[in-house]
Amino acid sequence: MFLIQTVLAFLFILLVLVSIHEWGHFIVARKCGVKVLRFSVGFGKPFWKTTDKYGTEFAVAPIPLGGYVKMLDASEDNIAPEDKNRTFESCNTWQQVAILAAGPVANFVLAFFVFWWLAIQEVTIPSAVIGQVQPNSPAAFAGVDAGQQIIAVDGVATPGRKEVFDRLARRLGETGSIMLTVQYPETKGLTYDMEVVINDWLQGTEAPNPLEGIGLSFYVPTIPATIGAVSPGSAADIAGLKAGDEITAIDDVVVKRWQDWAEYIQARPNQTIVLKVLREQNHLILPIVPSIVEDEQGNQVGRVGVSATRVTWPEQMLVTRKLGLVMGMQHALSETWNTSAMIVVSIKKLLLGQISTKNLSGPIGIAQVAGDSARAGLSYYLGVMALISVSLGVFNLLPIPILDGGRIVFSVIEGIQGKPVSDRLKMWGMQLGLAFLAVMMVMSFYNDILRLINT
Repeated sequence: MFLIQTVLAFLFILLVLVSIHEWGHFIVARKCGVKVLRFSVGFGKPFWKTTDKYGTEFAVAPIPLGGYVKMLDASEDNIAPEDKNRTFESCNTWQQVAILAAGPVANFVLAFFVFWWLAIQEVTIPSAVIGQVQPNSPAAFAGVDAGQQIIAVDGVATPGRKEVFDRLARRLGETGSIMLTVQYPETKGLTYDMEVVINDWLQGTEAPNPLEGIGLSFYVPTIPATIGAVSPGSAADIAGLKAGDEITAIDDVVVKRWQDWAEYIQARPNQTIVLKVLREQNHLILPIVPSIVEDEQGNQVGRVGVSATRVTWPEQMLVTRKLGLVMGMQHALSETWNTSAMIVVSIKKLLLGQISTKNLSGPIGIAQVAGDSARAGLSYYLGVMALISVSLGVFNLLPIPILDGGRIVFSVIEGIQGKPVSDRLKMWGMQLGLAFLAVMMVMSFYNDILRLINT
């Protein structure tokens, strides 16, 4: 079931993003008078197609890793006389640039509207209050204390935890200092600037966690090892566990919080485990055999069929946010711009070796993220869609000949020199671009497979 949800969530995102991207090329090409021969979502032999009154074939093909808009090319044979001025090459330089840039721009526009919609929804989220500071860490040496709230990173306001992660992530692989502005929630208005010194920060680390990288973790309330509910017929029900029972030990190992015994159970499917339980001042010994289930990564883990008691967050640790239409629009513009900038910086650092190539993800990794976000809720899913849409827009604008950005470069060069770029140069550029993309794809798939094996 998890696999089916993951595949469907991934395919839906691909369908939307590819369709939007190609629609951008298509609509601007038509506005510029170019004849569009085919609009295809997916590659390969189409399993569905239709033709409109303008002669454009719309198709859906089985390989969902992209799409294309085929425009009338001046190099084609047997072009009808009335179509001589409807080729892509017959457009002036600015029209060609507009057509090529329209796909990535459409991805940015989609992300903007998603970010806008998310901004005007009322959400209550944990504030960026620090829970723990690791001893002898960069944050500890800077004097950061548990209980402080991070309100800015490098002078940029960080109203939530996501913003803190985003700003810290921009500094990966660098040497220098990160400036954290903090305050105590109970004394708002009194702020402190903490200088966190970094040196080749997390350079070469796979899946770096920027917060942990400086020795911090956010506050989370302790979840007591008390049973909130028991599923009928589950291993816990068979063992005799009841709502309200407190787990004090498991196989003589003392339990202090929910996570302690949950991880212990997960690691021992179909093994007999002895629980020490406190029930209404009485101590009980209950053997239990966790059932074998498959988690979201396809691993066999133990489950007993219980849920934890609900934990209430302190009010000072929460922030409720809902922006109006105008403020939401400004936030969406800022989010789209900042996300694009972060991706550009990440690509630069990847090429310079400041970020490990092990962090590249291919279709399998993206599918896992899509599936996880879909199960987490609509807002999370749309947020991931917007992030991937921005990534697609930025990536396609890179000056690589086979991509939109590379073709834009060729069009601009042709406009400046007043004549077409030589076929030999175009072919050399295409081969170089294909080689680069092939290497990137192989590395991405390799990383995805390694992650699957190691989970």
